[in-house]
Amino acid sequence: MKSTLLLALFLTGCTGDVEEIPAEDPAAAVEQERVKEQAPAAAATTAKAEPSPEVKALLTKLDPDLATKTAPDKFTVVFNTSEGEVAVEVNREDAPNGADRLYNLVQMGFYEEVAFFRVIDGFMAQAGMHGTPEVNDLWRDASIKDDPVTLTNERGTLTFATRGPNTRTTQLFFNFKDNGNLDGMGFSPVGRVTSGMDVIDSLYSGYGEGQPRGRGPAQQLITLQGNAYLQEKFPELDYIKNARIR
Repeated sequence: MKSTLLLALFLTGCTGDVEEIPAEDPAAAVEQERVKEQAPAAAATTAKAEPSPEVKALLTKLDPDLATKTAPDKFTVVFNTSEGEVAVEVNREDAPNGADRLYNLVQMGFYEEVAFFRVIDGFMAQAGMHGTPEVNDLWRDASIKDDPVTLTNERGTLTFATRGPNTRTTQLFFNFKDNGNLDGMGFSPVGRVTSGMDVIDSLYSGYGEGQPRGRGPAQQLITLQGNAYLQEKFPELDYIKNARIR
């Protein structure tokens, strides 16, 4: 009998830690364990050079310790993507911790040239792994506490990914359809699209599920190699070019 298993949304570092959403596939657990076993080997083959001055400046700018501002009661995030603009309205009372984290990430300039690296038709579009590997490493353990689920994961909502209780960091996904089954798993939407859902619908989905389950980007390689890997191997991906508070 098929049981609901958890499928990786992304690897937060070289150890194979995983953020998850459900999938009806008994083979998922086997594939996920194989990814976890491979991740340390992949890390060992990626030499860590001294960061360039540009990367050092970026790490200073995007230091998680600076993400301490309290968001306004209501604000709008405008994501400028490679397909057009998407506006997301956020009411802080719906998910205070998530709203504060999103507000700080946008204010800091985290979402610049960030890929929609996992886009699955009829499900969701995922982004939030930074194009600079050192930044991904910096934010790996910069998690926030969970929020109660007060909004359902309906079409057009924006939600943080999680790998378990109190583990949200930078990963977000847009729901293409009503995914109310995620509500009981603790996925608390942080806002909803007020304009530009047609843009979300138009994001490139040709690569489908990520490796090893599909032919899309391998999440551990995004962690280790960033946009250099994505641009070489998956040139059709769409990106968040930048984001701002309106």
